[in-house]
Amino acid sequence: MSPHSLQRADKFRQAAFVYLHVTVLYEAAAIVMYRAGVLPVRFGPPELWLGLGLLVGLAIFWGLLSWQNVWLARLVWLANAYRPVPLIRSAFVPSEHPHLDPSFYLVALVVVVVNMWMLARAAWDL
Repeated sequence: MSPHSLQRADKFRQAAFVYLHVTVLYEAAAIVMYRAGVLPVRFGPPELWLGLGLLVGLAIFWGLLSWQNVWLARLVWLANAYRPVPLIRSAFVPSEHPHLDPSFYLVALVVVVVNMWMLARAAWDL
């Protein structure tokens, strides 16, 4: 393998493992929110969404790790691009009905930005 190919493989491996950690953190947060009774139920049973979230997260991890396809990384980056707006709003704009401490949203914002950074490295820094 050429040094360029090794660097590219490293970037995808790093992006994949960061995404795996994001998946674990999101699942853990969703479980805690579920147990506290603050997880919305308007879209169906939370258990279904917890399971689907885990499956999607693991599929993206596997795809990034094994395929190393820039279009997959770009698509996942784009799908994550909506996340900062509600996190910033929940962290900084007072709500009439606060569910969680603003620091929760600040931590989530940092995690999302790091995840997007690693995806962008794999997708565009060829």
